[in-house]
Amino acid sequence: MFQAPDHHTLVPFDGSFDLGSRPNVVPDRPAEGKLEQRLEELAGELDDLQRQLYADDRWSLLTVFQGRDAAGKDGTIRAVFSRTDPAGVQVKSFHAPSDVELQHDFLWRTSMHLPERGHIGVFNRSYYEEVLVARVHPELLEAQRLPDGPASGEPVSTEFWHERLESIRDHELHLARSGVAIVKFFLHVSWEEQRDRFLARLENPEKHWKFHESDIRDRDRWDEYTEAYQTAIATTSRPWAPWYVVPADDKDHMRLMVAEVILAALRSLDLRKPEASFDRPIEELRAMLKADRLE
Repeated sequence: MFQAPDHHTLVPFDGSFDLGSRPNVVPDRPAEGKLEQRLEELAGELDDLQRQLYADDRWSLLTVFQGRDAAGKDGTIRAVFSRTDPAGVQVKSFHAPSDVELQHDFLWRTSMHLPERGHIGVFNRSYYEEVLVARVHPELLEAQRLPDGPASGEPVSTEFWHERLESIRDHELHLARSGVAIVKFFLHVSWEEQRDRFLARLENPEKHWKFHESDIRDRDRWDEYTEAYQTAIATTSRPWAPWYVVPADDKDHMRLMVAEVILAALRSLDLRKPEASFDRPIEELRAMLKADRLE
């Protein structure tokens, strides 16, 4: 079973994680050109390893990206997978659940998009929204019509969230036992940097579509989201489904660290090239092809 590669952004597995102690920026930043050059190199290596993953056909890799609005999820996904064969990467963004999705359990809609063997799956947001956004906005649970769910307008019990987190842990363990390697990233942006990125969107007409008034309302509930992230990450980081909390105020450095973790995860799988099997000797096959071309 897949085991988490070591990295300084790795979250411990014993529940001792403290989001408040994690930095939003890495000190001693390398020069701009060096970061970009190194990311380009890693993106090329990622393409090679994805081809090996496909040829091996025993594993799939699921990468989960979570973070506050404007943390840089979209840009990171584009940059890290910029040189990877599109046929080998399956990207899915999750927004508010549809009416059809609400007719199923909360894990159903993401399960439909899990990567096939030999492929890399990228979840831009994920089933974790059900213990993050839904925890801060419990009124969203009413649309799920749960038989034993919280009553309208009443506080949601701590036990309810414990059970949801337990379901996520069980789900990820099942996937790991089935050959899905999972790495999860929380892009850790600061309060100040998020504000600056929102202001930049408002100042650029081409980016107005990326801003919503709800972004401001959610900033008013920053501490509630922090508590939800803290609980979700601390209780679901496991050796087979680790969390990596990546400083996100510096986008280039953040993307490089994400690429490092993904590459380390793929390298750890001990990918094998399939052995060719021919009914005839290679020399005979070669002679047949040459003769064919001459005719």
